[in-house]
Amino acid sequence: MDQGLISTATATARARRGILNGLVTVLSRSHGLACAALIALSLVMFLPGFTVLPPMDRDEPRFAQASKQMLETGNFVSIRFQQEARNKKPVGIYWLQSATVALAESLGIDSARSTIWIYRIPSLIGAVAAVLLTYWAGCVWLESRYAFMAAALMSATLLLGVEARLAKTDAVLTATIVAAMGALARLHAMRDSKTAASASPSFVLWLAIGVSVLIKGPIVLMVAGVASVALSIKDRSGRWLRQACDLRAIAVALIIVAPWFVAIALDTHGAFFRDAVEGDMLGKVAAAREAHGAPPGTYLLGSLVTLWPIAPLALIAAPAIWRARGDDAVLFLLAWLVPSWLVFEAVPTKLPHYVLPLYPAIALLVARAAERGLLLADAPWKRFALALLPLPAGIVALAIPYVTLLYGDRADLAGALIATLATLGAGFAAIAFARKRVEQGCAVLLVAAWLLFVGVYQFAIPRLQAVNVSPRLAFLIGKSPCVPQALASAGYNEPSLVFLTRTDLRLTNGADAARFLALPGCRAAFVDIRQEGEFTKSLAAISKTPNLLGRVLGVDLNGGRHLDIGVYANGG
Repeated sequence: MDQGLISTATATARARRGILNGLVTVLSRSHGLACAALIALSLVMFLPGFTVLPPMDRDEPRFAQASKQMLETGNFVSIRFQQEARNKKPVGIYWLQSATVALAESLGIDSARSTIWIYRIPSLIGAVAAVLLTYWAGCVWLESRYAFMAAALMSATLLLGVEARLAKTDAVLTATIVAAMGALARLHAMRDSKTAASASPSFVLWLAIGVSVLIKGPIVLMVAGVASVALSIKDRSGRWLRQACDLRAIAVALIIVAPWFVAIALDTHGAFFRDAVEGDMLGKVAAAREAHGAPPGTYLLGSLVTLWPIAPLALIAAPAIWRARGDDAVLFLLAWLVPSWLVFEAVPTKLPHYVLPLYPAIALLVARAAERGLLLADAPWKRFALALLPLPAGIVALAIPYVTLLYGDRADLAGALIATLATLGAGFAAIAFARKRVEQGCAVLLVAAWLLFVGVYQFAIPRLQAVNVSPRLAFLIGKSPCVPQALASAGYNEPSLVFLTRTDLRLTNGADAARFLALPGCRAAFVDIRQEGEFTKSLAAISKTPNLLGRVLGVDLNGGRHLDIGVYANGG
């Protein structure tokens, strides 16, 4: 090959690395610039598909519907899904969602209460905050460019990307726990300081704890608590925790938490605590709940996907991290990560998002290894681990045409092509890491992650019409000759249908649906094929023939059951 061409290619590669290095250097000079860049990066990662994804049964519409009912009733203490009390999680996320919807209504957004993406905005903000707080926590020990690296990698993490797009608790919970752990890290770092300690970390710690408890109960106390115990055992002293025992800061947490907990205790006569603690939390600890049981090690294995693209980097950094466990940064991050991970692995009930608040610790450990020049693929098994970088994207690229053909109207080739580009990008990133070009590898990984998010969320999932049953049923109601003032559903009881139609949707059987349509006023009913026999028989008995507005064929996302649902209206 012409030596001139080789020299030109080498010069071009060096110029690109120089530009990237210069950009990172500029961003790392100012926390303000770094935070602005992380906000922009996070939005680029999290917004594809944000407004087009339908309500994802079952948890997301349950949260959204309970928030909607707060607005409908004006009761912001009790949490209900239709008439059922949701005594599982505290009220924080419902308040955030209700406030967001109320703001959207005040801005004139039509049908804000039945628009799911508006309820997702607190999760989006929580995910962005988790990225920013990862940077803030990392700045305790790392150079700002490496704290920035960790935060940027968090924005690309698959699991955080999922939670940013769901109207649930976990993105906001992650942000509050990262804030608490960042404050705790500052308290631990000040333990040997000769100067007077600042009260700010204590206030941040207890503010984060108060908000976190109001979002999802005592999870933050477990994560911060076991980390504090582990650090105190290693230091052979817990005196550093005296700084956290600031009564003024603790009072802030109590002011945040106590009013609602007192109100809900009075409103439910103590039933909330009985159901939430004994029924939900302790029930999950004692045995697998809601068909989500799995053996220990499940989270570790699952992290190869949910922690992509950080997981392969964590694998190759693991030996160096363990050797450096005496380092203050590594010690703290392992105390954040390991004890809580073991607790989650030991609990029989397992859901992927449970370990999400621990992922920033892994991102920061990887960045610490990179800062020390230890993120090296210097062994055959490490090069094999790097080969895992393009694997999840490649699997997605192959799956998109098949899944969209199976559950949609045609194979989505555009989404598959974009995911293929993501696979190639991840492959180039693996090569960059193998050549010790860490920052270049991270930059290419971010592009690959964005391409994957676009291919999946913006193109593939919206084409899965067979699983988007509730939106199509709600659409058919618009064909009724009159505006239904009451609705019933026989055989299809997904929470998304309640959210998209009416809070008073009657969930019943075929015979009762027929009698329901015979009542005065404009009414409509959704009747699954399994209830059609009793429905038709009851209609014949009362000599009624409602209008068939249409049928919706699909698949129940929870269980895979095939659906054939007729939509009937009585014409008023």
